[in-house]
Amino acid sequence: QVQLVESGGGLVQTGESLRLSCAASGRTISSYVMGWFRQAPGKEREFVGVITRSVVTSYADSVKGRFTVSRDDAKNTVYLQMNSLKPEDTALYYCAASTRIIATTSRQYDYWGQGTQVTVSS
Repeated sequence: QVQLVESGGGLVQTGESLRLSCAASGRTISSYVMGWFRQAPGKEREFVGVITRSVVTSYADSVKGRFTVSRDDAKNTVYLQMNSLKPEDTALYYCAASTRIIATTSRQYDYWGQGTQVTVSS
């Protein structure tokens, strides 16, 4: 079992950047596909991006070209670099771990962090 803790959220202005971190403990993340999701108030949780064990990435169309997922297995940490932030990126951001080969829906993930809030002002 793996425990996940997100950090790095905050309040930024439109166009600015943030880097979120997801620190894992209990097991090495090299065993997992790692994903990022977000949930805005009144909306369902949505997929943001994923990175596989072989470092293949995939992104939601809404963030493609602006967000980058990376992993450092030696530090047991996954990152979400967010550039050119927009007000519609405001949400609670979660990282998650999956034992599948690839996972882009929340139901495919086995472990979740508590989330970190990102707020983008206009």
